[in-house]
Amino acid sequence: MARAPRNFQDGMIYHVLNRGNSKKVVFHNTCDYRGFIELIKDSKQNYAIDLFAYCLMPNHFHFVVRPRIA
Repeated sequence: MARAPRNFQDGMIYHVLNRGNSKKVVFHNTCDYRGFIELIKDSKQNYAIDLFAYCLMPNHFHFVVRPRIA
């Protein structure tokens, strides 16, 4: 069964993480990390979110974010 949608509150800070399926590696080399960082930069321009910190690891990543809900 799918998880129920979560409601975000304006001004609250969230820890967001995502892992590869079965904890498999998602970043295989330096180019993968660089490409993902570029994707993060592009996304910040298109979405109302403040990104305070991120950590990229071979099989997962973490973000500390604050959505700006208009």
